[in-house]
Amino acid sequence: MILSRYERVIAKRYLLPGKGEGFIFLVAGISLAAVALGVAALIIVMSVMNGFRAELFDKIVGLNGHAVVQGYEGRLSNWQQIAAAARKSPGVTSALPLIDQPLMASANGRVEGVLVHAMRFEDIVHNKTIASHIKSGSLANLRPGSNTVAIGSRLAEAIGAFPGSQISLISPEGRSTPIGTVPRIVSYTVGATFEVGVYDYDNSYVVMPLEEAQNLLMMGDQVGMVEIQTTDPDKVDQFLAPLQDVVRGHGQIVDWRQMNSALFQALEVERIAMFVVLSLIVLVAVFNILSSLIMLVRAKTRDIAILRTMGASRRGLIRIFMTVGVTIGVLGIALGIILGAVFLFFRQGVVDAIQALTGQNLWDPTVRILTDLPSKTDPIEVTVIIVTALVLSFLATLYPAFKAASTDPVQVLRYE
Repeated sequence: MILSRYERVIAKRYLLPGKGEGFIFLVAGISLAAVALGVAALIIVMSVMNGFRAELFDKIVGLNGHAVVQGYEGRLSNWQQIAAAARKSPGVTSALPLIDQPLMASANGRVEGVLVHAMRFEDIVHNKTIASHIKSGSLANLRPGSNTVAIGSRLAEAIGAFPGSQISLISPEGRSTPIGTVPRIVSYTVGATFEVGVYDYDNSYVVMPLEEAQNLLMMGDQVGMVEIQTTDPDKVDQFLAPLQDVVRGHGQIVDWRQMNSALFQALEVERIAMFVVLSLIVLVAVFNILSSLIMLVRAKTRDIAILRTMGASRRGLIRIFMTVGVTIGVLGIALGIILGAVFLFFRQGVVDAIQALTGQNLWDPTVRILTDLPSKTDPIEVTVIIVTALVLSFLATLYPAFKAASTDPVQVLRYE
């Protein structure tokens, strides 16, 4: 929208408060602030929702893969054949043997339910989800035959364990006696503690070498499952289709969507719902722009009539008032982007400050799953938010602008 020099001067004049127009300026300022808050709220909430999903996906996939081949009754005897066939499938980057077994852990007179997560030593060391979140100790201590394990930080706090201390793992698969099966209890040294940022993992995971878990559970050379990573998690079904014949009769293939379908579906529904609800804030702000422009047109009726008698065209008046409204929207959007960026940058500090002031735990990891407030800003979503706010601001200027252009100077000036 190209404005002539006089149109730019008038539009600038109407954006600033004139004598007796303080209330109109106040309404316009409120409109600008409302647009800014609406845009900031949308950017913040969508970024947090995206970050929540991305963090969960990275942590879950980092420990469980894009898919697993689970053996019937928790045992997979021909895992070497399945792993070899999986590696030959297009799109598959790795296929690793794995044991996931719920057991009990005991230390210092305390007993907790745990999930033993056993992998080969080299796979443990190269697992970024675990290796990059070591709090104390070292994964190098977990060599086969060392009777050493790594445990989650919250589990360590719960049972009072630390690197160098002893914990006992209790397996119901023990030896048979005349009075029944006696649980198998084996002591291990804690070699490291880790905190991946997912409460359930930090509170229950015990990572140990595959050979140690096979001895503890008396599985021989068997494993519980084969963990599979692919180049594209959204195409995991296509990549693993050739593996169905090899797996049939020995186990089943379960991908990341099936393992966590309820969680990710709930996140997607909540994400869409939050976008729709928060968009109403922008819509309300746009109505404020509409009302402030209508008030401005009513206050400037005499000026409009004079401009018309001096040769101002109807299109020129439309451009002037549309420029005023769109400028308010653009300034509000820019301020909203800045507010959103600042909040996201200091998001954890803001949450901690509010918790300190209110005494309430706003981000309880036992409920929120993740330890810290995540964030991941999607440029495409931000663009959609900006375009939506711009379009709504533009539409809000149409009625006041055409109302101003339809002013009859003869009728107005007759009574002046």
